[in-house]
Amino acid sequence: MSMNLDMEVLEKPKKSQFQVGTFLKKYNLFLIFIVFLIIGTLLSEHFLTFQNISNILQQSAFVGIVAIGMTFVILVGGIDLSVGAVLGLSGMLVALLISSGVNPFIAIVITIAAGGFMGFVSGFISTKFKVPAFIATLAMMVSARGLALLTTDGEPIYDLPPAFTALGESFGNIPIPAIIWIVLTIIAVVILKFTTFGRKLYAVGGNEESARLSGIAVEKYLTTTYILAGIMSAIAGILMASWLTVGQPTAGTGLELDAIAAVVIGGTSLTGGRGGIGGTFIGVLIMSMIVNIFNLLGLSSYYQSIFMGAIIVTALIMNQLIANKK
Repeated sequence: MSMNLDMEVLEKPKKSQFQVGTFLKKYNLFLIFIVFLIIGTLLSEHFLTFQNISNILQQSAFVGIVAIGMTFVILVGGIDLSVGAVLGLSGMLVALLISSGVNPFIAIVITIAAGGFMGFVSGFISTKFKVPAFIATLAMMVSARGLALLTTDGEPIYDLPPAFTALGESFGNIPIPAIIWIVLTIIAVVILKFTTFGRKLYAVGGNEESARLSGIAVEKYLTTTYILAGIMSAIAGILMASWLTVGQPTAGTGLELDAIAAVVIGGTSLTGGRGGIGGTFIGVLIMSMIVNIFNLLGLSSYYQSIFMGAIIVTALIMNQLIANKK
């Protein structure tokens, strides 16, 4: 009887510890988001103003849309370094088409198709010829950036019509790019969680060889993720050109690193098979909040870079610890 009581006493703390650990594993990213929300509120009275929140959403939208495509790629164990250059080239292409007299809607469709094609080329080279994704997308990055500069000899394209630049404005005080980002995020969440395509992507990312033996056309799914990344980059490029009211060939420089960082902070494993779009969405917001807080405090961008690097490393360590616990 005494032994049974002792065992019950010992089991209770273990159960409590298990519940706390499970809670932290499940909601650690959301808790980090809340912490930075509180920090921003305490440090600046302007942080929670409607105008500032609108600015955060506007700044988050472009990286956020690109990060959706990057999440698909990283989920299958890949990487795409070309997304920033594809964004810049897409902005130049849509601006060039519109300034040449092409209907804005048709120009947008052509640009999105071009982004998807660039993603297809990267994915095809990587899967068909077994070229590491790092190298294949690096080559696409260099080529796309060079092509963006070549189109107008490095000069921006101005005087875009209001019918196009309206996409970069606000609807009911909410930035349209942010609305599009949220809609695309919801669609991506549904695809990953509730479709056969999404389940197969997780299977490919979890164990490519097992997925192949299970009858999954691995190469097709790998290539499709790069197509999606190209499409998302093209959409972001179109929206950025609309927001800036100019086609800028250097737009998106370094944005691929921000997208990768957001995906990692969001809990998606760089080895594939684990993570999701919801985490990426919060990861993008956390990054934007950090930058916004530093800007409101008037601190140098050098400090932002150092702090952001520390956050990324911390996120990687936490993700690894969670994976080991599981």
